[in-house]
Amino acid sequence: MKALKMDTITHPAYLLLDQHVFLLDKQSTIGSDKSCRVQINVAGVEPRHVRIECRNNKFYIKDLRSKSGVLVNDCKIIEAELRDGDFIILGKLSLIFSYKPIRIDKKKTLSSKNKIWQSQLTNLKSIAESNFPIVLIGESGTGKDVIARQIHEESVRNCENFVSINCSALSPQLIESELFGHLKGSFTGAENDRKGAFMAANKGTLFLDEIGDLPLSLQPKLLRALENNEIKPVGSDICKKTDVRIITATHKPLHQLVRKGLFRQDLYYRLNVLQLNPPSLKNRLEDFDDLFYIFAKKYRIGFDFNAINELKKYDWPGNIRELKNFIIKASVIYKGQSVNVEKVQRLFKDLPLESKSILSPNKNNFLKGKSILKKNELELICEALIKHHGNQRKAAISLGMPTSTLNDRIKKNKIDIKKIKNHLINT
Repeated sequence: MKALKMDTITHPAYLLLDQHVFLLDKQSTIGSDKSCRVQINVAGVEPRHVRIECRNNKFYIKDLRSKSGVLVNDCKIIEAELRDGDFIILGKLSLIFSYKPIRIDKKKTLSSKNKIWQSQLTNLKSIAESNFPIVLIGESGTGKDVIARQIHEESVRNCENFVSINCSALSPQLIESELFGHLKGSFTGAENDRKGAFMAANKGTLFLDEIGDLPLSLQPKLLRALENNEIKPVGSDICKKTDVRIITATHKPLHQLVRKGLFRQDLYYRLNVLQLNPPSLKNRLEDFDDLFYIFAKKYRIGFDFNAINELKKYDWPGNIRELKNFIIKASVIYKGQSVNVEKVQRLFKDLPLESKSILSPNKNNFLKGKSILKKNELELICEALIKHHGNQRKAAISLGMPTSTLNDRIKKNKIDIKKIKNHLINT
């Protein structure tokens, strides 16, 4: 589902769907097709089901010849004026129309039993209610995306879009288009106009993950967009005004990148107004049980007491994300069973489809001195690096992870890339 940006309307109107609020534009098509202003992928909603439009500061709903029809307050309509509190049914989907601003109170908020992290989380509400840029600095997998979304939900912008862009997952040639959009024909492959992340997040929140991987050549354009509140799409000479709240995240120490000349100092100070530092999982083990039971309940898998204690002995270099993936893996392999210590050790040690090592004996030279629990992950990383001749970007793609995450794992586990390349030359 995607929320809407607001155009100039004297009396704005809203649609409420469960815990989602959509701000209506002058003309809003609702359906499952990507071209719709309000895109809702729910059974019974047709590609272009209905249109709501504003005429003389009143909103009207019109059935776009849908097969299942449109009901307003249980009456089938072709076209009708909407009034505050009207109940709309599209197929099996129920919506509420309102002229009053709707803010959904979020009962759940982020908390921690770790005193240091909780001292930062106590400021989350006031941080969310401000409009200043925020930078989240922490290891990969510590939940920076979850924190960013929570900030958006607790802000006054929660009726608008939350747009997330991973700067490390895009090629340098595509990042500018992803951020600022492009015009049709502005470069090879640009077959249609694209509005980009800034316009998609207009009046909402734009989350730039792994900002430390943003190419240096693009940083001045981002700085200009933030300072002037305007962007220039690729291939256009016209600037467009924007209104976005910026949240950035990185696992890299930005101040060190500034010192090395890899990140602009002026952009650093523009982004680093407010800061949160989510700790690694091993540094907030007070929260392990809560996080573990959330995932175990979600994926319907049980672990006995000794198995849980065994899990607590692990360093979890991939942090909360790795814990979540581990529990998903357990739920698939041991569906309907209780997981004991032996099964935990097997999950760490064995590959999902085969129990033997995927590396030949000479490749295992790169894993000497590593614990059994880490060996499975390291085998996969080394296999990918060897396969792609030490090319970290290609290896990351084959592993299905961002390049920055792979770099982090290589450094953390002290994998010698030169040794891998030399091994390939000598074999």
